[in-house]
Amino acid sequence: MHSAVLLIEFGSIILGLGLLGRFAGRYRLSPIPLYLLAGLAFGEGGLLPLGASEEFVATGAEIGVILLLLMLGLEYTAGDLVTNLKSHYPAGLVDCAFNAVPGAVAALLLGWGPVAAVVLAGVTWISSSGVIAKVLGDLGRVGNRETPVILSVLVLEDLAMAVYLPIVTALVAGAGLMTGSITLAVALAAAGLVLFVAVRYGRLISRFVSSDDPEKLLLVVLGLTILVAGVAQQLQVSAAVGAFLVGIALSGEVAEGAHTLLSPLRDLFAAVFFVFFGLHTDPASIPPVLLPALALALLTAVTKIATGYWAARRAGISVKGRWRTGGALVARGEFSIVIAGLAVSAGIEPSLGPLATAYVLILVVLGPLTARFTEPLAMRLFRGRGNPDRPGDSAGLPGGADGTPRPAGAEASVGD
Repeated sequence: MHSAVLLIEFGSIILGLGLLGRFAGRYRLSPIPLYLLAGLAFGEGGLLPLGASEEFVATGAEIGVILLLLMLGLEYTAGDLVTNLKSHYPAGLVDCAFNAVPGAVAALLLGWGPVAAVVLAGVTWISSSGVIAKVLGDLGRVGNRETPVILSVLVLEDLAMAVYLPIVTALVAGAGLMTGSITLAVALAAAGLVLFVAVRYGRLISRFVSSDDPEKLLLVVLGLTILVAGVAQQLQVSAAVGAFLVGIALSGEVAEGAHTLLSPLRDLFAAVFFVFFGLHTDPASIPPVLLPALALALLTAVTKIATGYWAARRAGISVKGRWRTGGALVARGEFSIVIAGLAVSAGIEPSLGPLATAYVLILVVLGPLTARFTEPLAMRLFRGRGNPDRPGDSAGLPGGADGTPRPAGAEASVGD
């Protein structure tokens, strides 16, 4: 009987997610807010709380996080990451200062303490690569000169995640200074070792994993990823970081083949993850934090626009491209929820989950709007300032505005 109820509940969840995804696709919306709302509707305090399938959904959600980070790692080679880090690290520092600090300050002002401040800093810092990639494709901006700048900021955020997640994992677990330092040292050593091995022996690793049979390739890559993620979690490093590093280590045809095979699985389990997060958020807990979430969303939308503008200006992009860069970076989504989920699971601050949910819901809807309208609105407000018609700002031209080539992997990242 229990098995039948589990199948009915889980089947209903998957069917509902599919219908919501179709609805979002029809209107060119991100499905993330709909998945979160579905979780709110069927979770604690919702319309029809689920019971039998909750444990199964929790496992699926964990796999969803692992696949999200694996697919992110597959987008970049180790060489891409090193090049971006050397060339664009100032933009990453500005991004962190402009967008992580407001979250940390907000948590302290709300009286949540230093651990919650570190968590909320990550929630407000990391943009949604998935939402941004989709918006760029929908708006036909894949070939724009500012697109490599946008991708560079996202890559730097992904790199920062490899360091940030172990820190958060140690903090929410209540680890002391010594334990936390050891955890961070292990994470950094592992990341450095994987990057070194990927640069020197990436072809050998890919050749070992490679297979002409899609079934065998899928099993080997998925099994290796989950195994490494489990070992990483056992070492208190974070399963997500382990999966990210596996993705970086794979390259060439293996990475492309794995990306094609795993994309449907990633989408399925990522959707389950968003529902699971919503299931553990009581809808009644959102109204008390709605105003702080709205204020924080508006503030960090402005700071993201400023970040993009600064990064594009540094790269020599024209005024119109600078505004488009800033507007495109506003959306938050999957990784903000991943970070908040760590704190929610550890019971750090009861209001943190609801605030993160409301914050992401606001910005995942606002993000596509700012990507589309920031540049024309700014041109109206600041007409006569700068030189918005500077040559070389049109779409479809190769390379950056300063004549530099587009970073390797840019097209693949946007096309996701």
